Amino acid sequence: MAQSVSLSVPESITPLKGVRTKIVALFKTLATLALLLIALPINGFVVLLSLLWGIVRRLFTKKPGFAAHPQNILVSGGKMTKALQLARSFHAAGHRVILIEGHKYWLSGHRFSNAVSRFYTVPTPQDDPEAYTQALLEIVKQENIDVYVPVSSPVASYYDSLAKSALSEYCEVFHFDADITKMLDDKFAFTDQARSLGLSVPKSFKIIDPEQVINFDFSKETRKYILKSISYDSVRRLNLTKLPCDTPEETAAFVKSLPINPEKPWIMQEFIPGKELCTHSTVRDGELRLHCCSNSSAFQINYENVENPQIREWVQHFVKSLGLTGQVSLDIIQAEDGTAYAIECNPRTHSAITMFYNHPGVAEAYLGKTPLPAPLEPLTNSKPTYWIYHEIWRLTGIRSGKQLQTWLKNLVRGTDAVYRMDDPIPFLTLHHWQITLLLLKNLQQLKGWVKIDFNIGKLVELGGD
Repeated sequence: MAQSVSLSVPESITPLKGVRTKIVALFKTLATLALLLIALPINGFVVLLSLLWGIVRRLFTKKPGFAAHPQNILVSGGKMTKALQLARSFHAAGHRVILIEGHKYWLSGHRFSNAVSRFYTVPTPQDDPEAYTQALLEIVKQENIDVYVPVSSPVASYYDSLAKSALSEYCEVFHFDADITKMLDDKFAFTDQARSLGLSVPKSFKIIDPEQVINFDFSKETRKYILKSISYDSVRRLNLTKLPCDTPEETAAFVKSLPINPEKPWIMQEFIPGKELCTHSTVRDGELRLHCCSNSSAFQINYENVENPQIREWVQHFVKSLGLTGQVSLDIIQAEDGTAYAIECNPRTHSAITMFYNHPGVAEAYLGKTPLPAPLEPLTNSKPTYWIYHEIWRLTGIRSGKQLQTWLKNLVRGTDAVYRMDDPIPFLTLHHWQITLLLLKNLQQLKGWVKIDFNIGKLVELGGD
């Protein structure tokens, strides 16, 4: 009979693992910086040509008209493409845009956009909510802000709601009250609310203890389940492990590896096979004023508008029933029978707003008080949006001529979400200032990162923002 042998791991191995992790981070960051340096002259040349063409163009074209009632618009989330897109839309309609971001992202490349009049940084709201609100209030007063449109991070959306009461004395805050934001942002509370309105959502359970999952009787279920953190988790949100696993032991091991506790609850949600889609909707007093829908994926970096009346009706029913004013983004699964199931809601701007890059009515959809005949949707001639550096990275996964042909086709028929010929500088400063400085900071600390998200304008890190 074989004897079990217990091996003790020397304490010296743990420091060695830490050294190895730092060496990997060092070479990964250096290699990425080298690639960005190689691309710098190319991007610089493209931006220079765009600037020269802009000068020539202005000599032979009329100046754009101004809004009948120009307003000062405060837009947060300055590091993200969706904030840049809204700034451009407001600016094109004749409004003045002030852009803000947290102190960490003082290096935002979007601050150099033609659409941005002033740029400020503010404290991190979760660290000091009062200081955050006070900073917003000072900017609102100093810049005579008429409307604050938060382009919130997952964490900041709630704190923008908390600041709303203080700011509303001086400007309109185009955002939800705190109780609504909290409900929408809570995956379990949202599905519960939608179900009460007669809308289709997956079966869901709130999990505060791993034992709830381990002891769950999956034999009575017809579908598998997945676990998701109710609070935003930039890394684990991509983990779609189906439950139960092949064995009870594997299920228990997986569940216990997750940081589930009463202070950080998770949701166990029925996994419904079908097509995954995402939406962005701008609403005022329950009226759907701007809406778009796109095929989706776990790490979304491509947007192309999809006409889907059933999903639009789902959103209309939901926002009208609650009389919402603000921005909502839904993740939806459309099952094989055509039923649309909303799996979660984010009370903030979606990056799908980039599909409105050439729509002249965006500012009116946000700022206008008169009801619209129908919700605005991306123009029929708008191209799918992408981020060129993400597309270049996709080349590493191409294994056939057919895949390369598809990649080239998608590149030609779409457009970069950041680059604009009439506003080219953010394209240069995002990649070779904002991301480069973030990489240099990590290099200084020998800190690792998972991937670069050029859309959100940050390094995705374990435990990061």
